[in-house]
Amino acid sequence: MSIVVAVTASLAPVSAASAAETRAERPVYLNPSQPTGSRVADLLGRMTLVEKIGQMTQAERSAVASDPTRVAQWGLGSVLSGGGSTPAQNTPAAWVAMVNELQAQALSTRLAIPLIYGIDAVHGHGNVYGATIFPHNVGLGATRDPELAERIGHATATEVRATGIPWNFSPCVCVSRDERWGRSYESFGEDPALAAQMATIIDGLQGRKGQLDNDDRVLATAKHFAGDGDTQYNTAIAAANASQPWWSQRYTIDQGITVTNRSDFARIDLAPYGPALRNHRVGSVMPSYSSVDWTEDGLGNPVKMHAHQELLTDVLKGEMGFDGFIISDWEGIHQIPDPAEPTNGGLTAYKVRVGVNAGTDMFMQPNNAPQFQELLLAEVTAGRVSQERIDDAVGRILHKKFELGLFEHPYASADNIDRVGSAAHRAIGREAVAKSQVLLKNAGNALPLRPSAKVYVAGRNADNIGHQAGGWTITWQGTSGDAIPGTTILEGIREVAPGATVTYSADASAPTTGSDVGVVVVGESSYSEGYGDIGGPECGWCSQPQQEEKSLALQAGDRAVIDKVCAEISTCVVLVVSGRPQLVTDQLGQIDALVASWLPGSEGAGVADVLFGKRPFTGQLPLSWPRDAAQVPINVGDADYQPLYPFGWGLRTGPRFPGDPVSLARDEAQEAVIAGRAPANWAQLIADADHTLLTGNQGQALKLLKSVAR
Repeated sequence: MSIVVAVTASLAPVSAASAAETRAERPVYLNPSQPTGSRVADLLGRMTLVEKIGQMTQAERSAVASDPTRVAQWGLGSVLSGGGSTPAQNTPAAWVAMVNELQAQALSTRLAIPLIYGIDAVHGHGNVYGATIFPHNVGLGATRDPELAERIGHATATEVRATGIPWNFSPCVCVSRDERWGRSYESFGEDPALAAQMATIIDGLQGRKGQLDNDDRVLATAKHFAGDGDTQYNTAIAAANASQPWWSQRYTIDQGITVTNRSDFARIDLAPYGPALRNHRVGSVMPSYSSVDWTEDGLGNPVKMHAHQELLTDVLKGEMGFDGFIISDWEGIHQIPDPAEPTNGGLTAYKVRVGVNAGTDMFMQPNNAPQFQELLLAEVTAGRVSQERIDDAVGRILHKKFELGLFEHPYASADNIDRVGSAAHRAIGREAVAKSQVLLKNAGNALPLRPSAKVYVAGRNADNIGHQAGGWTITWQGTSGDAIPGTTILEGIREVAPGATVTYSADASAPTTGSDVGVVVVGESSYSEGYGDIGGPECGWCSQPQQEEKSLALQAGDRAVIDKVCAEISTCVVLVVSGRPQLVTDQLGQIDALVASWLPGSEGAGVADVLFGKRPFTGQLPLSWPRDAAQVPINVGDADYQPLYPFGWGLRTGPRFPGDPVSLARDEAQEAVIAGRAPANWAQLIADADHTLLTGNQGQALKLLKSVAR
């Protein structure tokens, strides 16, 4: 645990600005008609070293909420809310009031530099009760719809800014290469080309150009730079965890080591960041907790990304031309090993020095901001961190504050709080849910269902909005049960098909007699980060359903419900609500229709829309669906690629579109697979076709698909 030390007199704020300053004497940095670069230079020239270090410091809301004057005392440049960190009354109006109260303290300092508040709104404004909760990124990847992603980004930005917050720690443009990773659902998929395509969500968050100061835009953050989805699974940790209580268990893959060569790292892990910077001008970047171990210089010498000067400064800021600022992850520099204090898990002068010199500009020090400031001040005074590095960091931060219009409009208005959870945003969410559903199997045209059908609904995730929203919803780990306003899948079925006769039994204990079709909704409970790692720690403080051991296999109760319903009802539809593929191979023969529903969020009616044919199934797999656990990790492009369902797979319902030759060719290829007349390597051909299409080569994609349907 890190130690919080008292602030010395040297870190106290300078006296407040004189109210007698006239308009004629107004400094350049307060003149909005001046170029941003001139305003930054003018302000930097007026700042003391202590004030600059304050701008580089971000504290958590909980560290200052009980005494807001700490914002001024510590000269903070930023405050954040972590997952579940909310005002006492979790309402949009209370958020605005809280942010403004902290802002008043920032403006009371000598130079009145406004605060920038940040939050993880990774699938909508998840911390705020009543916000629209969109599908997690894995579901958006399944839509293959960059324009929809941009609209979701804009809706999210609108709701975030309406609560007084101008900065979002999103999106994750990571590439998920191992389904055992507990953050798989935060990725758009396993192919860097797909992640790059869906980075349009940044345009929605920030606006396409020069719109950061609008009241419906926020600063976006591309994360986690880089390689966090490509870390190696640690079998030794998994084995050790099996005999340990949950509080002693360790993450098995999250925050681990990416073992790779520079060429593959650039091709897979760095690839989405180029478009995020060049095409979408993302304003901030967050480093990964993970490390990278280059194979070129031998194994065993990994470097933490927060300490990686080559990648953060030379590559990101240099070769890639990133001109925004880098924000550390939560206590990210704490994980930098200190050779002199190898067992110290908190802050040391070494960790601060290495972190700053590596290239990070602002430091997320949730509960020990003063200690960080003391250590950095000493390092600069001793000459181990240069004044030039400090000025570069602070200049980057100030530049974004000016672009956000915080100097002209530091206080948030409560006029727009009705935008949070608006009907228009929920309609976008419902559309996204429908487009994210991937129809994996549809024997005998089991789907779509008749509006007048007698439907038997079962499974623990049919009426659990907490599970369907997943992690980063109200709390860090999410929750189980009635967590947020919205529509569960069961409620959606009743809404979309009012003429249907619906019987619901979570455990399938109610009689099934007379039912035309069974709809079984199974999958995962909610989790986040390492607590979702397969073989990792269970969340001992979470709700009981969330404490189950995480697995790629369905839970025993889920399997039992599938067995019972599919045995007793002639037509059986199974929906898998999860953040990653779940193993269903041995039960597939019982199932007539299988749907990957991912984590749809608050608008469960979107699932019902495709079940009953109100919208067609159009989704495609963003992750390869494995046959068994031994295949994992499995990804498009693998030499031995034989998944149960390949990357890009997705059956369609509804009318075909003659003007879309690739979709028609994909339909024909999948029909050939189902009919048993496709070549042995059909899975590789379909996956390669989708990858090729994502890279812009439609002709080659058509050729590959036609070779399946020959």
